[in-house]
Amino acid sequence: MVARLLDEDPEAAYAYSKIALRLASRVAAVREAGGFAAYANQKYSEALAEFRAARRMTGSVELWPVMADCERGLGRPEKALDMAGAPEVHKLDKAGQVEMRLVAAGARRDMGQLDAAIVTLQSPELASNSVQPWTARLRYAYADALLAAGREQEAREWFAKAVESDRDGSTDASDRLAELDGVEFMDALDEEREGERGVESPSVEDRGADKDVDGEKD
Repeated sequence: MVARLLDEDPEAAYAYSKIALRLASRVAAVREAGGFAAYANQKYSEALAEFRAARRMTGSVELWPVMADCERGLGRPEKALDMAGAPEVHKLDKAGQVEMRLVAAGARRDMGQLDAAIVTLQSPELASNSVQPWTARLRYAYADALLAAGREQEAREWFAKAVESDRDGSTDASDRLAELDGVEFMDALDEEREGERGVESPSVEDRGADKDVDGEKD
């Protein structure tokens, strides 16, 4: 239930996770789910505590990147960077390592180190033409960092590459690209409402004025 609700209703997912934790706090999967529910609601201290508990129970390093991101959420980017350089990172699978790179780049940006963030994201995974589950997010993060550094043309190129690889719409790269190209979208319903406002019915005063004119003609 918690996993199903995370995207559509994070608050409800969090409420369910609290119930599950009361009933089965010694189950690693429950602690992990509780961590993700807290994380989705920006309760980073609580999320970190649950992730740490799940990690102690399983011995897995899988949660290392999201734990580091919790440190960022708590205003401790330096700690996140320390975690990015820890031995645990070498035990992560490729997806986990890419996620850790994204977190580290975010920590650099938190610290105002834009150039370092850009360098952090430069990797074989970024340069690869093959599309993996993380490709769109990695390219998007790189484009966003370039834009923040004032490198607009390069940013546009990488937003376009992010669009190409974003098969499930996990980013708003297409919107960012359109914004850079100066394209504005107007909702069809908004256009219809604008049209209705453009053809207004005559006011009471106008109708009265028409009668006066007619009266003068008579």
